[in-house]
Amino acid sequence: MLGRPYLCGRICIILMADISAFTQTPGASTPPGGNPIPLFTTFVNASAQQRVSAVLTSTFLSEGKLVKEFESRLSAELGMVHPAALNSGTSALHLALEVAGVGPGDEVILSPQTFIASALTVVQVGAKPVFADIQYGNGNIDPADIEHRITPRTKAIMAVHWGGYPCDMNEIMAIATKHGLVVIEDAAHSPGATYQGQPIGSISDYTCFSFQAIKHLTTGDGGALCARDPAKAREVFRRRWFGIDRANSPVNELGERDYDLVDVGYKYHLSDYAAALGLANLDGFAERMVQRRARVQQYLDGLRGVAGITHFEHKTDRESAHWLFGFHVENRLEFIRAIRGKGVAVSVVHDGIDHNTLFGGRRMELTNQRRFDATQIHIPLHDDLSAEQAAYVVDVIKQGW
Repeated sequence: MLGRPYLCGRICIILMADISAFTQTPGASTPPGGNPIPLFTTFVNASAQQRVSAVLTSTFLSEGKLVKEFESRLSAELGMVHPAALNSGTSALHLALEVAGVGPGDEVILSPQTFIASALTVVQVGAKPVFADIQYGNGNIDPADIEHRITPRTKAIMAVHWGGYPCDMNEIMAIATKHGLVVIEDAAHSPGATYQGQPIGSISDYTCFSFQAIKHLTTGDGGALCARDPAKAREVFRRRWFGIDRANSPVNELGERDYDLVDVGYKYHLSDYAAALGLANLDGFAERMVQRRARVQQYLDGLRGVAGITHFEHKTDRESAHWLFGFHVENRLEFIRAIRGKGVAVSVVHDGIDHNTLFGGRRMELTNQRRFDATQIHIPLHDDLSAEQAAYVVDVIKQGW
């Protein structure tokens, strides 16, 4: 679906859908600037070239002082607790499951409204993903559908913050506490989000972030894992680099580190050149989130009362990171054709992943997931989206489908 990237003047790499999807209807209005409006862009701060170039010049490319600086800023600026910078969000999910002790024969309850990485990492550790239904109003796991799925084999609940909108964490944590379960947040969409005043990344046992190319904050590809328990956090840092505790394994006179592996580790650490990009992109992150939320409000105001659209819910006790702007729409295929025909990218972003044979096949008892699959749609939301472009998107939707 995503085509080749190219650089624009603001140093934003724009990822566009298949150009065939943007064949405009003859006589249709033209987007501001004359180019199709993409669903996503990749933001790269103008200072990134200098920062990354300095790393390349130094020739110290692997994990070093810039990774530590990046982690410190994630903590100071985004409220993440003990963030360990990793090479992907998928690595973060896998390492969280490993450190949490999830393994063969265990079960993990999660939402099917997510990307396959969430459940795939459960399978990778030998456990079974058990899907609970979602809330139709926001795409997040429904706490009311969790408890009856708990068995003696259940080890963890994975809460996926769909589109950056935080799950009902109080209810989820209460269930987990009652049954002695671990809570892992899949916060791939959620840097900068808060729940009841607490930053996502500071609430539960483990929180996993993604810094993949089209996320709010990118390192090219990368992620972070936050573990609230300091002892578990130390284990995360150790096991992200083969299981060797580098801080406490000095190099001996022969030039070899003194260490003794006690469990399986992985090569999941972030590199300094990736961290340099992340550090550059942290500059101005708060201001970019203000702009993103302004575009969201512009959409909400402009599309309020439009027939055939039902907006996702947004409770006042939490602040979404707004990675996506989605809603439910009637006559979805006609909507897609009409809006794409006017130069605006629109797309479903992930059908329920329970349809995959690996995960057990489609579960028809997940009533809200099936409803969500039938009506969800997403429109452009990214750092390069101007107020003028957002107004155009609103206008073409109001023209009908």
